[in-house]
Amino acid sequence: MSVEPIRTIASSYVVLPIDNIDTDIIIPARFLKVTGKTGLGRHLFADWRYAEDGSPRADFVLNRPEAAAARVLLAGDNFGCGSSREHAPWALADFGFRAVVSTSFASIFRNNCLKNGLLPVAVEPEFHKKMIAAVGGAGSGRAAGARPTVTIDLEACTITLADGTAASFPIEPFSRYCLLNGLDELSFLLQQEDAIAAYEGRRAAGR
Repeated sequence: MSVEPIRTIASSYVVLPIDNIDTDIIIPARFLKVTGKTGLGRHLFADWRYAEDGSPRADFVLNRPEAAAARVLLAGDNFGCGSSREHAPWALADFGFRAVVSTSFASIFRNNCLKNGLLPVAVEPEFHKKMIAAVGGAGSGRAAGARPTVTIDLEACTITLADGTAASFPIEPFSRYCLLNGLDELSFLLQQEDAIAAYEGRRAAGR
């Protein structure tokens, strides 16, 4: 299965700066009965996003108009902790996010993101604070009604704010290669089919 390649993400972002958001908050267990990825985005953060009667909570960030165009989520520390459900990155990607920025990620969640075309960007706390500050408020220097933007360059492994503040982020070379080329692990292996067949041929001949 191929995924949409990621090279540069230039987008507005939404802020959910709560620490230790677990995968049951990202996608509650009652929505895990599906095997496909399509449609999970409407259940993203369902228990925070909707009232008991199913109506959207107007004060929740994903229900605000600016969230519709955002391709980057700025989350709190230790994002994606809890169970290993792969539906969590599925739901984030189906909503429209291409990257999640945090000071740290739960390791299983991070690996699931990388396997499903969602880029986890780990930044230092000071850079994280600058991203939050750019959203608005007194002293932010941002015009009223303007939306904060960020540019993530996967080739250079850098993340840059609108004011030019930049930082680098870590990513394993294999995961970076797959994301740049729109590959998951299976499609990467299929690309090596000729080399694998040649190896097996040499191995058989040497017996």
